[in-house]
Amino acid sequence: MNQRKKRKFIIALGGSIAFPEKINTSFLRKFYLFIKKEIKKGNKFIIVCGGGKITRKYQKAASNITKVLDEDKDWLGIHATRLNAHFLRTLFRKESNEVVFDNRFKLKGFGRYSIIIGSGWEPGWSTDFVAIQIAGDFKIDHVIILGKPAYVYTADFEKDRKARPIKRLTWKDYCQLIPSDWKPGLNTPVDPMAARLAERKNIKVIVANGKDLNNLGKILKGEEFEGTILSRQSDI
Repeated sequence: MNQRKKRKFIIALGGSIAFPEKINTSFLRKFYLFIKKEIKKGNKFIIVCGGGKITRKYQKAASNITKVLDEDKDWLGIHATRLNAHFLRTLFRKESNEVVFDNRFKLKGFGRYSIIIGSGWEPGWSTDFVAIQIAGDFKIDHVIILGKPAYVYTADFEKDRKARPIKRLTWKDYCQLIPSDWKPGLNTPVDPMAARLAERKNIKVIVANGKDLNNLGKILKGEEFEGTILSRQSDI
């Protein structure tokens, strides 16, 4: 009688959490078990993988050898996300579509699967943009971005002790806090291209600490959680 409604979720899994200096097997094991429990409840997930530290290592190494175009730096990042996505698809082999969602029109639905694993698509934006574009195409009204920061802050919380967490923020106000243009390696909770797309498509985004799976459980259940809600209107 109190059976919870089965739902579809999109998670942008930050590379800084899953693939920092080395593959974070401790976290990924917990994440794997967490998602397995959730799909047993009937929930379905699209998980879009970030690139992680290896992306910046490749970009830096190439730049130390020769002048590298931003487009090529983006492609290095995209291929890093594709390897990470295939790694995650390997873990969820039984539950996930065998195809990595690496371009916009490659998949149009879940089919018989409970999980779809996505990666970067094209130069010019991060995997945040990919997750939000998929949300629009799949008619899912929100995206959960799991990264290093627990919130969107008034400033870079790693550099500014006075930076304050923000619980709710409109896309318009958020865009005042970040650079207006995308650059490879840009480090923001949601990249500027993704933010503008989310506002245009009226997609709500939740920014939360990726390591806190108990908090993620609260998000999925619609309970009070630690994190920032970004939307067209701050009262949503």
